[in-house]
Amino acid sequence: MSQDRVRTVHLGQFTWEAANDIAGALEDAGIVWWYKQPGFFSQIWEHGIRLFVDRARLAEAREIAVRVIREMKRAAEEPPGGP
Repeated sequence: MSQDRVRTVHLGQFTWEAANDIAGALEDAGIVWWYKQPGFFSQIWEHGIRLFVDRARLAEAREIAVRVIREMKRAAEEPPGGP
């Protein structure tokens, strides 16, 4: 039986909130992903969650991450109650 293997590459390091939103968008796009959070000691120098994605879809995943971050920044800049 032939089984496709997915090779992942580092997409970036993000805050918990951003990583969660990006992961949701990656899932919606059908992109395989996984994460690594800092361990007990490494959290001293590592801040945030590292996301890894299917190497074959890295360009698309980068576009998604940029879009999600841009949307988060836009939402943070909006005055309470909307524009």
